[in-house]
Amino acid sequence: MAKKRAVGEGTIYRRKDGRWEAAIRAMTTAGIRKPVRRYAHSRAEAAEQLDELRRQIRQGVPVPDKTWRLDAYLDYWLREVVLPNRRPTTYERYEIATRIYLKPGLGRHTLTRLTVPMVQSFLNGQLAAGRSLRNAQIIREVLSSALTRAMREELLTRNVARLIELPKWEHDDIVPWTSDEARRFLDAAYDDALYVAFLLLALCGLRRGEVLGLRWSDVDFDAGTVRIRQQVQRVAGALRVGPVKTKAGRRTLPLLDVIRSALLERQVQQVSSQEIAGSAWHGFAEGQALIFTSRTGNPIEPRNLVRSFQLICKQGDIRIIRVHDTRHTTATLLKDLGVPVRDAQLILGHSTVSITQEIYQHDSLESRREALGRVEELLMRRDESVSQLKDDGTSSYSCRQGARTGRQNEPSNDGSDVRICYSWQG
Repeated sequence: MAKKRAVGEGTIYRRKDGRWEAAIRAMTTAGIRKPVRRYAHSRAEAAEQLDELRRQIRQGVPVPDKTWRLDAYLDYWLREVVLPNRRPTTYERYEIATRIYLKPGLGRHTLTRLTVPMVQSFLNGQLAAGRSLRNAQIIREVLSSALTRAMREELLTRNVARLIELPKWEHDDIVPWTSDEARRFLDAAYDDALYVAFLLLALCGLRRGEVLGLRWSDVDFDAGTVRIRQQVQRVAGALRVGPVKTKAGRRTLPLLDVIRSALLERQVQQVSSQEIAGSAWHGFAEGQALIFTSRTGNPIEPRNLVRSFQLICKQGDIRIIRVHDTRHTTATLLKDLGVPVRDAQLILGHSTVSITQEIYQHDSLESRREALGRVEELLMRRDESVSQLKDDGTSSYSCRQGARTGRQNEPSNDGSDVRICYSWQG
């Protein structure tokens, strides 16, 4: 006689379509107790799934009330979690990685069926297909973020994306401008309509979007300050004005005299442009007027600022760097001038000092040579009073008594002193 199943033990049986089904009553993530079913191609596989369901029930973990496919869950996650809570640029990056890579490659699998070998093979395939390492890391980052959310919703017990191994990615070497190159650029940009924007980039280390997002209300000419509060970015094909990148990015900087003068000139230029445009001028609400606008009052396209930047470099025969690398230039100049790293962090708007030191502040062969030269001067310095000049022009140091302490300086058996001599070609 077959043993009667206990309450809550669950059952396994074969369906008419040939698949095996495991079923058990459990509390679901929707807060309802109902039968939960899992399907498999063999009885052994169904038994494993039933054991996993029992384990969750014993641990008090609610069982998902539906079986999520990865593609459906990614759509839900982007719509309900990322879009309302992340910056537009972050949403755009996640959406692109999801649409182009994750959904076509892994979307047909259910969340609970994702395995480390499966995801590892998928990412290895992306690299083999010619995708960059950084691209593969972004794909893993997006998948990991989505699976972490699934764990919080108690749909998963582990995040397989965290267990994937990829080669270490390193930033490309950045060689910021020297002070001479930065000075030459600012001289070449003096007559450009965006001259004050380039001043803010080079002198204050502002981000491109932060410069273009500055409002006249952010400048206090009386107090001599500039507040950084918003930025202009192109997101999903449209220019948007939004908050700065991080909380640390909200900062107040002193208004330098050269920037004050350039801003006053910019004010005159903008009034003139507004009069010429007339009814075609697209102004902002009171207190929101931007400092840098097109001839019709619209925000300036970030790519247009880049084009002007590169054109000035070409015409002035100045080494072309990225606009963002002017932040690296400012950070490195602050270091070379001995500005405390904490002050540099606050000026640049970094969330931590380590970002300022590890990513933005660079050294050069000249700075290394100077540093080692100081060590050389400290350790190799000799008493020049005992130096003599040979006939052939080389220097020779005379013998000195007691030059060093040690065994050699002790009296000899015959009572005479030992003198230590140093000589080298100079």
